[in-house]
Amino acid sequence: MQIDKLRGEQLDQLFDAMLTLKNREECYQFFDDIATMNEIQALSQRLTVAKMLHEGQTYHAIVEKSHASTTTISRVKRCLTYGSGGYQTVLERLAKQGGEVNG
Repeated sequence: MQIDKLRGEQLDQLFDAMLTLKNREECYQFFDDIATMNEIQALSQRLTVAKMLHEGQTYHAIVEKSHASTTTISRVKRCLTYGSGGYQTVLERLAKQGGEVNG
């Protein structure tokens, strides 16, 4: 499985740290410290693209709303189709919670 290539002590530590965050404000604080604004925006954009693809929106509509490149959209689509299921898990849970992924 592809996910095995990610595993390691440093990533375990990062993910464990993320799992300790209790609310959105703590997430803002942590990500402000750990990542650049460009890195955070890129991750956010990918999640928005995943949601829009999941909803069946066209590449043109996704580019218009998210400003993502067609390359980024294609990569996210490949992950939705052939990936480890992470996007699907998150999108389903957000939908159940009434959470919005905004573009």
